[in-house]
Amino acid sequence: MSSRTLDAAPSTDATATATGHRGSLGLVQGTALYIASVLGTGILVLPGLAAQAAGPASILAVAAVLVLSIPLAGTFAALASRFPDAGGVASYVRRSLGATAARMTGYWFFFGVCVGAPVVAILGGEYVVAVLGVDRAAVPIIGFAVFLPPFVANWFGVRVAGWVQFVLTGLLLSVVVGVVAVTFPAAEPANFTPFLPNGWAGVGVAISLFVWAFAGWEVGTHIAGEFRDPKRTIPIATAIAIVIVGFGYLALQFVTVAALGERAGESQVPLLDLVETTAPGIGSVLVAIVAAIVTVGVVNAYLPAFGKLGAALGRDGDLPGFFAKGAADGEIPRRALALTGVLIVVYFGLMLLNDLDLTGFILIHTSNMVAIYAAGMIAATLLLRRWSVGWWLAVVATVLTAGLLVLAWQNLVVPLVLAAAAVLVTVVRRARRGRAVQRPDHGGAVDRRGPEPAATIAPRQEPS
Repeated sequence: MSSRTLDAAPSTDATATATGHRGSLGLVQGTALYIASVLGTGILVLPGLAAQAAGPASILAVAAVLVLSIPLAGTFAALASRFPDAGGVASYVRRSLGATAARMTGYWFFFGVCVGAPVVAILGGEYVVAVLGVDRAAVPIIGFAVFLPPFVANWFGVRVAGWVQFVLTGLLLSVVVGVVAVTFPAAEPANFTPFLPNGWAGVGVAISLFVWAFAGWEVGTHIAGEFRDPKRTIPIATAIAIVIVGFGYLALQFVTVAALGERAGESQVPLLDLVETTAPGIGSVLVAIVAAIVTVGVVNAYLPAFGKLGAALGRDGDLPGFFAKGAADGEIPRRALALTGVLIVVYFGLMLLNDLDLTGFILIHTSNMVAIYAAGMIAATLLLRRWSVGWWLAVVATVLTAGLLVLAWQNLVVPLVLAAAAVLVTVVRRARRGRAVQRPDHGGAVDRRGPEPAATIAPRQEPS
């Protein structure tokens, strides 16, 4: 028996076909969740930061990252539609690389990426405080309040959260379209010269910045089982989201450069400056509303992913079994959501102790994301049918994520610590099994039953 099988989790990562599918999300709700996962807080600050780094050529950076995100998003869509499971990327890694690697992946998302949830809320709070002129002491209060509506919605199930997300995403897209439409008349062709003020190196910096903006495609993998027809709906929802998100970021970047020119790189609140150029007086209120919609929408998109993953980790023995309730399709993972809430409160406290300096926390979030992407893409090359479109997308995405991993090497301390914790769990489990095998029964005989039956590892390849 291989070490991978010995280390398999106590229960299998069941797929919809194995356990009976009970998802309720349709195409509209699912697309809204995907859009909000990606078209998030990036619209608040990234257009200005990218313009500062690359000037008018920042538009090329947005287009480049959009193209680069297609194989990543496509690979996750292929995996989620074929293997819908609450464990998401961790489940794919379990199928292909074994339980220890899956545990690492699950810990990276649940404990590492979760750091980004309060970061999003604090960013939204900072924006609201800045544009409304409120005392900065209100930032943590506003940030904490951001979590209340999404928690309530998700406590009653992803179906309710999906309709909430549909409304939030509709408002977000309306605002983005409105900002672009209002500011487009202020576009000045002269603002596009010089086109490359900082050379191609500046474009490279802008690309690095927009990687944050286009992250989030993995969120749908954790709620894939909540779709009514994941194999059909998830690829369509992903494709629609790619088009809408790409158009949204490109349009915002264009009007930021065209309307603001050199001022685009000087402002920390470019959306405010944009609307003030053509609609003075109402800009502050509008941008405050945008910040609130964006932050609540992003949190509402991520919470069901954390809840479902936490329940899956409990189901597979990587967290205490108490948290396993709610892992099945259609069930509400309230215990895992409560644990997620506790983690968020802890991270909030650490951020307050750090004077709301978010740089370190953002690096923790992004480094764990890169580690997850790398593991997920390797798993995809092993799981998807070789030479299929999904497999080729996975191959391309594997090369791209390997490059991101190299770039992030100096920020990989937390992922390495979480990986070590996963290995420690494996060592402890094997030690316990060894003692169980050697423990004499009441008659003095040695118990030779060995470890519990291992979880069934699903076939590496989807039947054609």
